[in-house]
Amino acid sequence: MTATQLDALLAKQEIGERLHDYVRAMDRMDDELGCSVFHPDAPADYGAIYRGTGHGFVAFVHGAHEQLLAHTHQLGSVSIVVCGERAVSEAYVTMQARRRAEDGSLLELRSTGRYLDRWERRDGRWAISARHYVQELDDCWPTCRPGLETTGRRDRSDPSYALFASLGDPA
Repeated sequence: MTATQLDALLAKQEIGERLHDYVRAMDRMDDELGCSVFHPDAPADYGAIYRGTGHGFVAFVHGAHEQLLAHTHQLGSVSIVVCGERAVSEAYVTMQARRRAEDGSLLELRSTGRYLDRWERRDGRWAISARHYVQELDDCWPTCRPGLETTGRRDRSDPSYALFASLGDPA
């Protein structure tokens, strides 16, 4: 393997980790982690949902998610192409959420789409330099009372933070 091939492989790994950081940040409503995925000047185009910066979108979605009872984001197929200090990626995403309707009943929401991202490595760190979200499907339906209590937390009190901290500084 050449040095160029190894560098591209390491870049793909880091970009993949940043994509997973992003969906984790959305579910844990961790604005610091969410913003770390975007360069500060990165535009974010979510169509009718939001247009602005990546950092602005993190704040916007945090406010929207506070109104929900629970939510989860799942990444599907991810394609990454690296060219030196730049890269592009396409990542399929499914978001599922639960909210209470005005009449008190429960509604389940599901939205699927794709993140089309441009990436740049600046000062040795890969982050999104531009995002375009492509909406695919969106639906909502009534749901019955859940049988199991939600044990995940939508902040840093979630048990996953203690798990990762248990290793100390992995460097």
